[in-house]
Amino acid sequence: MIRWIHSRAVDKDKQMFRPREMAKRGCLCLLMVLGASGTMATDGSELRLASDSWPPFTDNPMGQRVAVELVHTALERSGIKATTTVVDWKDVERGLRKATYDGSAAMWRNEQRERQLLFSEPYLENRLILIGRKGSPVEGLHISDLAGKRVAAVGHYAYGDEINKADGVLFVNGRSDQDNLDKLLAGDVEYMLVDELVVRYLVASQPEEAANRLELGTTALARRLLHFAIRKEISGADGIIASFNREIRKMMADGTYSEILQVGWIRVDVDGDGLVELVALGDRVGEMPPGTVYDVFGEVPEEAAIEKQRIFVQGNIYKGWDAVPDAYKGPTGIMDVGWKSGTTLGTLKF
Repeated sequence: MIRWIHSRAVDKDKQMFRPREMAKRGCLCLLMVLGASGTMATDGSELRLASDSWPPFTDNPMGQRVAVELVHTALERSGIKATTTVVDWKDVERGLRKATYDGSAAMWRNEQRERQLLFSEPYLENRLILIGRKGSPVEGLHISDLAGKRVAAVGHYAYGDEINKADGVLFVNGRSDQDNLDKLLAGDVEYMLVDELVVRYLVASQPEEAANRLELGTTALARRLLHFAIRKEISGADGIIASFNREIRKMMADGTYSEILQVGWIRVDVDGDGLVELVALGDRVGEMPPGTVYDVFGEVPEEAAIEKQRIFVQGNIYKGWDAVPDAYKGPTGIMDVGWKSGTTLGTLKF
């Protein structure tokens, strides 16, 4: 049985760590379709999307919201306008039931939601990993190994049965990932749980501090596929989902996906043949094989050596680094992650 320990800094009405579903993300769209032909409306109608604040995946326009940007961009490329309203998650769910909102850009899929919503193919995976202070064991641990340990977790996220049903873990409710990092460094907790992408941004922006002060796990303690979803009652809903699926795959291939996530390389099955490829951002791959790659769905190829893996460049697949033409090799000016000038991503600070 989980014991919940609440931070004094958390408002009273938010002190319980409620398993809601990390997938509560939002960005949905009201699309009008003309006639039986399924032609989309061109009168300026918009899909009304809703989300709660869940940086760096969903937030207001001035915040960190890569999931919202991925969904908005894929829809825009399909000729579909969308806006996102950020509210409490309970209001997202109520708004979907009452048709105030048309869907959400970032949701986990389950049977209950499938009764009301149509889901896209997954476009991202949330992988929760363990962080400890320097010298702490983190690698190879399972959540059950943390019984008796104080583990910081953002209180309004729900992490799934692997986490919520953990026996004997002393979860400490934090307001944000930054709040939890502060608790960890102050010695108030032994560990914290955080999404892998957030950790990548942290390491990219503050590599020396991260190496000197933290132990970073690499094994996901929980995994959840992220989907775009819309209400079934929306006219042309099937076509909207199909268009989104098509465009998000194109975005993975042409670099738009990586640019929004601010990662230099991704690993994903870009051509749908069941085999994963390394996909560079842009038409140049650098002077040497990538140092790090972001696995979109955590897929690890049989060939572990990066220089031997399939590489996708400008619509072509090359079997290994040496097979990539020299014309594509050379300086790119792009880091492996968090490369964008003036980025607001990776804002955890020591």
